[in-house]
Amino acid sequence: MQNTPGKTAAERTKMLGSGSINQLLFNFSVPAIVGMLVNASYVIINRIFIGNAVNGGKDAIAGITVTFPIMILFMAISMLVGVGATTLISLNLGQNKVKEAEEILGNALFLMFLLPFLLCAGMYMFIEPLMLMVGASEVTLPYAVKYMTILMPSLIIMSVSMGMNNIIRAEGSPVMAMSTQILGGAVNVGCNYLLVIVYPLGVQGAALGAVLGQICSVIWVMSYFLMPGRSLLRIRLKNLKLRPAVITSVCTVGLAPFLMQVTASIQQFILNIVLQQHGGDMALTAFGIVGSLSQILVMPLVGLSQGAQPIIGYNYGAHRMDRVREVLLKAVAWATVFATFSWIIIQTSSARLVSIFLANEPETSALAAHALRCFFAVLFVIGFQVICSGYFQAIGKPRQAAFLTLSRQILFFIPLLLILPRFTGLEGVWISPPIADAASSLITACFILIEMRNSGMLRGQASMDEK
Repeated sequence: MQNTPGKTAAERTKMLGSGSINQLLFNFSVPAIVGMLVNASYVIINRIFIGNAVNGGKDAIAGITVTFPIMILFMAISMLVGVGATTLISLNLGQNKVKEAEEILGNALFLMFLLPFLLCAGMYMFIEPLMLMVGASEVTLPYAVKYMTILMPSLIIMSVSMGMNNIIRAEGSPVMAMSTQILGGAVNVGCNYLLVIVYPLGVQGAALGAVLGQICSVIWVMSYFLMPGRSLLRIRLKNLKLRPAVITSVCTVGLAPFLMQVTASIQQFILNIVLQQHGGDMALTAFGIVGSLSQILVMPLVGLSQGAQPIIGYNYGAHRMDRVREVLLKAVAWATVFATFSWIIIQTSSARLVSIFLANEPETSALAAHALRCFFAVLFVIGFQVICSGYFQAIGKPRQAAFLTLSRQILFFIPLLLILPRFTGLEGVWISPPIADAASSLITACFILIEMRNSGMLRGQASMDEK
């Protein structure tokens, strides 16, 4: 009887190589999408409560918006370790190397605590000049400082929660990963209501609600690995000792999403400055709303990509290229359908979406609605780009994944952001993203076609061993 839970966990993992692709995609992607939406709720709920219940709501939203580059840096560290470890664990489980997978798990857990802690300790000493540097004005600075002073410790916890959730998914337990995020999101909503509405603590209350939500998430996620019989992989004390070879492998594979997030942080920093120059605090508020809504629109695509990656990684490790091809094509189809549906909603209902955040600021709301329509003018192609970039991540090809994930920001978005507003003002900011999205999607299409040809997927090859 004692072996039954372990055997069940092993059978869940083996289903990645034998189960129905449609069913696996559904089972893995739906919990991942729900989880990503719950993660997004931390940002969205804070802004909804702040915009409607805090005095000077639009200035408070602008103040929180300027903190985006800092928050993205912490997410970058989480992805460096979490995504890198997840990919390697999937590949090792596909080859039945449980011992090696547990060693990766232990090293990754230690890094998930250590790296964000060091970053947090360094930033705390310079919090006010840091907020000014990333775009805060004299009006919005107090909101930004109060918010980040309380929120920053939770970013350490978030790193562990997000990273370990990815590993739970890789092991074959997507529902557990989803429940972890739902728990944290529910606590966040309840605490925001209590600390912003019932006890009006302003932006500090919103930040504290996020902290409490993340604490609940990390307790729940760690219980999965520490309680006997729940996980195929176990956290063992000996594996917490950092091993250079393991760290190098994890960070190499996780480099693509890490660089993507670091570049996104730089991009957001530049965006804050350009918005302040051409539109002031009102433009920052408008983007804060657009950024919040973008979480709802883009995170499901990221969740679908995350749901597909363990299936792709396991079957690629097992040399089942027929299944890899099927997962890739079906994930792209699902992502495109969702992205197109979202695009229709944005183009027809942008004003209603914006009104959720600001009900009594018609000028700012009109600007945000216009920005939302422009930002996502080609949303229907983004699903393809996200899934195909995630494919290279899943099969352990970090250089290709890094190039594709960075092409949008480095090759297109940042240059456009620096050039177009000089000629078209604030409108140049709003039209830069769709141009960058279209161009990066074309590059991604070229890469994925070459990969499919080289791996035999275009010929419907069943196994890499047949080459």
